[in-house]
Amino acid sequence: MRDKAHTVEHFLHLAGQSSGRGKLKIYIGMSAGVGKTYRMLQEAHNMLRNGVNIQVGYVETHGRAETQALVDGLPAIPRKQVFYKGKMLEEMDLDSILLLNPDWVVVDELAHSNMPGSRNEKRWQDVAEILRAGINVISAVNIQHIESINQEVKKITGIEVQERIPDNVLQMADEVVNIDLTADELITRLKEGKIYDKSKVETALKNFFQAEKILQLRELALKEVTSQVERKVEIAVPRSQQMRHERFLACISTNDAVARKVIRKTARLASYYHGDWYVLYVQAPRENATRINLATQRHLINNLKLAAELGAEVIQVRNAQVAQAIIDTAMEKQVTTVCIGKPHLSLFRIILRTSLFNQLLKTLSSNDIDLIILS
Repeated sequence: MRDKAHTVEHFLHLAGQSSGRGKLKIYIGMSAGVGKTYRMLQEAHNMLRNGVNIQVGYVETHGRAETQALVDGLPAIPRKQVFYKGKMLEEMDLDSILLLNPDWVVVDELAHSNMPGSRNEKRWQDVAEILRAGINVISAVNIQHIESINQEVKKITGIEVQERIPDNVLQMADEVVNIDLTADELITRLKEGKIYDKSKVETALKNFFQAEKILQLRELALKEVTSQVERKVEIAVPRSQQMRHERFLACISTNDAVARKVIRKTARLASYYHGDWYVLYVQAPRENATRINLATQRHLINNLKLAAELGAEVIQVRNAQVAQAIIDTAMEKQVTTVCIGKPHLSLFRIILRTSLFNQLLKTLSSNDIDLIILS
C-alpha cells in the first residue's frame, strides 16, 4: 500500500483544502489529434491578449506544426532537465510554477507518469498541488486514460492504457470541455499528416484509427462530458428540488476478474448518477486468512484499493450469511441500488444456497432498492 502522501484522497483533499483553491478546466477528447492542446493554446493566447498572467507549464506538441506555431509567443516556464537511465530527459518544473505563481498555467498530458524520484508519481498530482497554491490550471486528457472505463477502452481498441487518472480528478474540475470531431474528420487529419508523421499513417489506419473504434470512443467521451455537466447542474440546484440521491452498493467476492468488472461498472453508474457508492466484501468463514492462498488475498487487496481510488467507501465484514450482510449494509447506508455479479459467480451461488435469498429480494423491493446483475 502506498504512503498516504501518494493516495488519491490525499491529493484531492489538498486541492480543495484551501479557500483560495485555483480553478481547473479540462479539455477531453476521444483520441490523440482531435485538437485539445491546440484549443488550450488558443485560449492561452486570448488570455494573454487580455492582460492575464498566464504561463505554459508543460505542452507536448508531438511535432505537429499547427500546434507548435501556437506555442510561439506564449510565456513558458522552462522544463526541468533530469538525467535518467543514461539519458537527459525533461519534466514539468513544478517548483518553478509554484514560485512564479502565475494566475493561470497550461499543463498538458494530465495522465503522464513522472520519472522515478519526482516528488509526485503522476502529473495530476502535480496539478493538485498547483491548484492548492491558488493557481488556475488548464489541462487536457484523452478519454482512454480515465480509470473506470479502462476495460471498455481495451475492448474497443485492443490496447490496455497504462497511464490513467482516477475519475475523481475529472470530478474536481470546475469545467470539462469536449473537443469533438467526426470519425471522418479525424481520419482525414491523420492522412494529411496532422497527427502523426506520414510514415506512421498506414499503421495507425490499420489499428487505432478505424471508424468503428473512433465512433465508440467518441460516444464514451460525449457521455463523460454530459455526466460532468449534469453534475454541475445538480450542484447548482437545491437538494429539495432534486430527484432522489442515488447510492450504489457493489458486492464483490474473491474472484479477481469479476470483482474488478463489478467495481468499475458500479463506479460508472455512480458517476453517471452523481451518487455515493460503496464496495462490500463479506468474508465468509471459509475465506479466512488461513484458508485462502496469498495470490487470492493479494488480488482482493488490490481490488479494494482500486475501489477506494475510484471513490468508493470500502466496507469489509465477517458474516456467514452473505445475503444478510448485504441487507444490513444496504439499510445502514440507505442504498438505492445493489450491484452484483451475474449468476454463475461464486458470490451469487452463495446467496442462492441460502434461505435468505428470498428475504434479500423482499427486503430490497420493500425498501425501493433496485438490484442490478452486472454482466
